[in-house]
Amino acid sequence: MNFLNKTVVVTGGTRGIGAAIGHSFAELGARVILTGKSPSTEQLALKGSIEYQVLDLDDVNSLEAFLEFLNALGQIDVLVNNAGINIINPLEQVVDEDFERILNVNLRGPFKLCRAMASLMKVRGGRIVNLASIWSVITRPGRSAYIVSKAAIDGLTRGAATDLAPNNILVNTVSPGFVLTQLTRDSLSDVEIDALKCTIPLGRLATPEEIARLVRFLCSDENTYITGQNIVIDGGYTHV
Repeated sequence: MNFLNKTVVVTGGTRGIGAAIGHSFAELGARVILTGKSPSTEQLALKGSIEYQVLDLDDVNSLEAFLEFLNALGQIDVLVNNAGINIINPLEQVVDEDFERILNVNLRGPFKLCRAMASLMKVRGGRIVNLASIWSVITRPGRSAYIVSKAAIDGLTRGAATDLAPNNILVNTVSPGFVLTQLTRDSLSDVEIDALKCTIPLGRLATPEEIARLVRFLCSDENTYITGQNIVIDGGYTHV
């Protein structure tokens, strides 16, 4: 498996799962474009073929500028819509501004990027992976707005997979469960993480690299027939 002479775009690629995905592609020879909201790259370990572009999916002007950048590149081989936000609140406490922000980042932005791929990938085909979540298939209190966006992103995957199939553009959703990122470590105590492990049949959280390996396979030439699917990678959590 290699990605030599291929261009890969990963949104939200500055940390956690996104960073693992981006570096995974770069290790196999791809030109990788990572996006993030910060105008500074001082904290990023940009190596070799990895580039950085500012993109705030909640900002129409930022999104349009990024789309212009992609159009100037011409051919894109892989798009990974990884950027996302989650604002936890019970349904009756969700304010319009938060709901709109979640939809802008988690759905509107990915939709416009997928739409752009229809022309940027049509000559030699391509691969798109939309990152959703286990909350696209199950539920938990306080996540109504987030669940709406992630269920919708999987709907986008199914629709895009159908429309883009004639041009050999394969589109899939990857829905991670609990992943041991730095954000998880910062948000939960060791005791809380240990308690969470007990709810997962495999007895541990995923690593970002495990999610990256799945994404990389779906985006590789080894995947020739999987499209329109929502692949849950959660150590068995959603089946308990």
